[in-house]
Amino acid sequence: MKLNFSIIVPVYNRPKEIDELLESLTKQDFHDNFEVLIIEDGSDNSSEKIVESYKEKLNLHYFFKENSGAGVSRNYGMERAAGNYFIILDSDVIVPSQYLSEVHKRLREHYTDAFGGPDAAHKSFTSLQKAINYSMTSVLTTGGIRGKKKGVGKFQPRSFNLGISKKAFEETKGFSKMKTGEDIDLTFRLWENGFKTQLIEMAYVYHKRRSTIKQFFKQTFSFGTARPILNKKYPKTAKITFWFPSLFILGLDIAIITAFFGFWQLLAFYGVYLTFIFIDSLFQNKNSKVAFLSIITTLTQFYGYGLGFLQSQFIKK
Repeated sequence: MKLNFSIIVPVYNRPKEIDELLESLTKQDFHDNFEVLIIEDGSDNSSEKIVESYKEKLNLHYFFKENSGAGVSRNYGMERAAGNYFIILDSDVIVPSQYLSEVHKRLREHYTDAFGGPDAAHKSFTSLQKAINYSMTSVLTTGGIRGKKKGVGKFQPRSFNLGISKKAFEETKGFSKMKTGEDIDLTFRLWENGFKTQLIEMAYVYHKRRSTIKQFFKQTFSFGTARPILNKKYPKTAKITFWFPSLFILGLDIAIITAFFGFWQLLAFYGVYLTFIFIDSLFQNKNSKVAFLSIITTLTQFYGYGLGFLQSQFIKK
């Protein structure tokens, strides 16, 4: 089967990011034709002028629609795409030049109706963005399952870097209206309909994520609130490991309280763990500032996800 790629990118008030993403797509070493669909999700700060500036370099289509969230916007793009295999990217990624070639090569060798790829930090990213990337991808946090390692069970693609065939989209109807966790929800429905997923390790993207601690906390809090909803919707997928961030933050709070009464052992355990985070990040990033920030972003990740999980699990709205 000949693969015809359509790249779908929803965007909301981020024209600068779209500029960087489109620039990276002009540098692909992939020789077949591909199209790019930018779906403006009701933005006040439009990307239209940026998109227009690339129309001579890319097979590019721009659509403006009322705000509905990223999942619905992705469906909107897939419904209008001409290709038979859709690649979903977030607006805050930069795509390495070999990306499409690696995807094409892998799907020709081992076809699946959906795939996901890892994320990495570009050298141009800020120290905080590199630290956030570390926390979200390290095996020492909850990030090891996000794409760098094999053997983590069935691979669950994430929407910042996800591929899905037209056939699979038509049978599953694409993303649900969930605001967070919609990519995991789609994966479960793909499996229920008999479609297979895979990790393509070399199909990585540089993912900017959030640029402040507050934004990162808000993002991970949303991730945490989504998980109990998914557990209730798909009970067979629930795992005890989803409780680990919540148990981590509860344990840390207890450790801090008991330290005031002279019992330092539990707090020392957390100190050793965070020291390992510093050393591992320093080894990977070769930067002491990034390593120090990795401690802060790791704690932010655990507190954001853990508190979101507990609220969603026990507090009914």
